[in-house]
Amino acid sequence: MDDLETLAFDQAPMGIALTEHRMIRACNDTFAQMFGFAKPELIGQSFRLLYGTDQEFHQIRDIGLEPLRQSLPYSDERIMRHRDGTQFWCRFRARTLTPDDPLARIVLSFALIDTDSTGPTLTPREREVLMWLSRGYTSKEIAKVLDLSPRTIEDVRARLLRKFKVKNVAVLLSRLSGVAH
Repeated sequence: MDDLETLAFDQAPMGIALTEHRMIRACNDTFAQMFGFAKPELIGQSFRLLYGTDQEFHQIRDIGLEPLRQSLPYSDERIMRHRDGTQFWCRFRARTLTPDDPLARIVLSFALIDTDSTGPTLTPREREVLMWLSRGYTSKEIAKVLDLSPRTIEDVRARLLRKFKVKNVAVLLSRLSGVAH
């Protein structure tokens, strides 16, 4: 890349990373800053570093693989972990360079949705349920994925609504995505 291309890449308004088998091979300055690291600290590291738990890292692995196998981009919203342990909500997009083996080489982008970190602190279970709710899953579907009872998921949903002082999941998700309500 020439100097202008490098400048554009590093200063893009969203975090961009190239991964190979979930290992960070390249990233821009915005990506490193978003997660609280210097670029050299991220290169060669597993993406596990950016998730709250091993379980979360492993569960998210296969989400979106089908569109990637068809050479289509994949997009969702998710909660990620900053180096200092704080959480942030972002829009995630992925495009594979290797459709036959989607995770072999993939370009990812992360755009902040909610930059207000003064919101409630979430437990790992709440983060997990919120991730699935943001993908449109019902309590029964989430319970099946997480091998929990639907009642447990309903309890977590109720706790999320109380923490964020909202009346329903639609308002919760719109608040987290920065949509006026």
